[in-house]
Amino acid sequence: MTGRLLRLNHEFTIKPLGEAGVLVNFGSTISPEIHCKVKVLADYLETHPFAGMIEYVISYTSLAVYYNPFVVKKHAGKYKSDSALEITAAYIRSCMEQLADVRKETARVVQIPVCYGGEYGPDIDYVAQYNHLSVEEVIAIHTEPEYLVYMIGFCPGFPYLGGMDKRIATPRRDTPRVAIPACSIGIAGEQTGGYPLSTPGGWQIIGRTPMDMFSLKKEDDPSLLHAGDLVKFYAVSEEEFAALKEEYGHES
Repeated sequence: MTGRLLRLNHEFTIKPLGEAGVLVNFGSTISPEIHCKVKVLADYLETHPFAGMIEYVISYTSLAVYYNPFVVKKHAGKYKSDSALEITAAYIRSCMEQLADVRKETARVVQIPVCYGGEYGPDIDYVAQYNHLSVEEVIAIHTEPEYLVYMIGFCPGFPYLGGMDKRIATPRRDTPRVAIPACSIGIAGEQTGGYPLSTPGGWQIIGRTPMDMFSLKKEDDPSLLHAGDLVKFYAVSEEEFAALKEEYGHES
């Protein structure tokens, strides 16, 4: 599906990131507009990698690009007198010129069922109390927006989501848990996200999804979510949770 026309201005910087990487920064403000520019460049490099490129890593406002300096130099042609950093930076600048006007594809929307409260969301009462709301209001507010996946990090498949309503913002726990069950949904400050794997963590846990957020059974694409996706949570009962867990073949 064709999306809106995105105009990429040239307000970006390229700085060295160690001896085998560069950081392309588009600003200092976390916003869907800046993230869209990061994602467009990442998508272009995915389909037009330069010789020696190893990988890229998306963050809120920047894109880290890692490369093999020896391979970059080997394929430098008439630019072999330049450093690998200079060659890489020049390639990225040329990419940005070609991307002056691009049509951004409509984001994929991923519907995620969540069983809120009870044993699956032990901190939802605290979130409600902290914000002077009822549990039902917390659930209604949390399920209302479509959340943008800014990046994946912390552990495999962990989505950093933007767009949470400040009315349910809650500080992290004073004492982190040693282990949070996989697929738990939580709140930390003004962020919400989900734990694909069982790990230590200090987020306020408000629910759990029966969907696997990260599965090694899916070798080609183990992560449920990717940067640029939109997430829509919806509430399910404990009975629906159990049925969906069986339907999805949940691993945990």
